[in-house]
Amino acid sequence: MPLFRKLPARYASVVMPLVLSVLMTAVVSVISTLKSLGATPEFLSTWPVAWGLSWLVAFPTLLMVLPLVRRIVAMVVAAP
Repeated sequence: MPLFRKLPARYASVVMPLVLSVLMTAVVSVISTLKSLGATPEFLSTWPVAWGLSWLVAFPTLLMVLPLVRRIVAMVVAAP
């Protein structure tokens, strides 16, 4: 028995950009914050705020631009 039930397929168009935005903003904000502050105790208190702000911008942006990105990719990549 699975630990949790899967969401219906119709939610994929929101879940994919949600997961992508969480992972990408986490990586980019860690690198940017480490470059700015170094591996200091201040990093641990600054990074979550930097990540949260970047995610608040990235997730809605992904939701808006994903249809455009899909069209561009369809123009560049041959259909299977």
